[in-house]
Amino acid sequence: MRITAPDSAESVPLDEIDLYAPERYRDGSQHAAWQTLRRQAPVWWHERPGQPGFWSVTRYADCERVLKEHRTFSSASGTVLGSIETGDPAGGRTISLMDPPEHTGLRTASMRSFSHSVLRGRTDRIQEQVRRLVQPCLDGEQDFAHLMRRLPMAITGELIGIPEEHWDPIAFWTAAGISPEDPAFAVGPTTAHTLRRAHHELFARFSELIAHRRRHPGTDLISALLELRPDGRRMEDGDVLLNCYSFMAGANSTTPHVAGQTLLALIEHPSWWEWLREDPERTTAVVEEGVRWTATPHHLVRRALRDTEISGVRISAGDWVCAWVGSAHRDEAVFDDPYRLDPQRPPNQHIGFGIGPHYCIGAPLSRIALRALFEELVSKFEQIELAGPVTHLTSNWVNGLSSMPVLGKPRR
Repeated sequence: MRITAPDSAESVPLDEIDLYAPERYRDGSQHAAWQTLRRQAPVWWHERPGQPGFWSVTRYADCERVLKEHRTFSSASGTVLGSIETGDPAGGRTISLMDPPEHTGLRTASMRSFSHSVLRGRTDRIQEQVRRLVQPCLDGEQDFAHLMRRLPMAITGELIGIPEEHWDPIAFWTAAGISPEDPAFAVGPTTAHTLRRAHHELFARFSELIAHRRRHPGTDLISALLELRPDGRRMEDGDVLLNCYSFMAGANSTTPHVAGQTLLALIEHPSWWEWLREDPERTTAVVEEGVRWTATPHHLVRRALRDTEISGVRISAGDWVCAWVGSAHRDEAVFDDPYRLDPQRPPNQHIGFGIGPHYCIGAPLSRIALRALFEELVSKFEQIELAGPVTHLTSNWVNGLSSMPVLGKPRR
């Protein structure tokens, strides 16, 4: 989605707002619609003729509450808008589709693979992988969005237990599973065909890796999941497979798109590129503002477990509630001048890695990788410019880029 700043007086008629249609994110921006909803209807029923409707919350405080209060707003039925028609069939079986206390045991076991001690020991390896990823840009024009597809694999592949020969196909098919509507990933006549193919390809590879780890346990996440006994028994291979898919979907819906959209923002705001070049230690601030600025994912969905109210609006048990993270990150009540890119923004209370019980366990790893990426870019290039048109992802879930040709001017 194009990251635009609507005029402060701009308003969109409520009956013209459509936050569901994926093509609206490829071809335009929803910031004017979100601004309208924050002011006029912060808890708004999104009618979809012939399809299930859902509540949209667009203010930061309401989004925070929906994501934190798991006893009222459950993740077990689905966490993305694509789930609201029939519910997610993996509900209750993966780390992202569980509520505490079941979620807690799986989360605790999984976090051991992403602990601070593990990450400290892998920092040099991550920097090496990032260096390899950026290297082609020294040779001329490259599609940065394509390069960044590999970033989650380069930083998590070995931790999860995925050999490098699987990285590129898993990266592609995970992206196809996340954004099956996007032409860059279409492999059949319909979105459903692409989604089925993506699931088939991923499940086949993960099944092979799980079978191997059954025979040859290691110290990776797959091995840890195979030994997990959340209810006194080992996790079934099918549940391990679904959790592998869930981890990869989470990694691929954030890190590569924060990388691409943040670099695009620095290209469009060259003074901040120069500010970063003056002191590469500023990458921490750039990354945090990049996460807020990009706001990927666009949304996170929950389902009401009981009757409740949000900002005075009655929500019934069973209703779907969509927290629009992209809107929360532009809420004037929380962020001063929210449509301005400002790495010096204090404090930066973004919720780009979630909040509450489902706060992303890969957030520390993502931050390490993104800092390493921008340190590498400013150390290698005087400047980076666009070398062609930018193509935005066709997705109501992920605010990403499917193509961004760039040309870097190497430093002497």
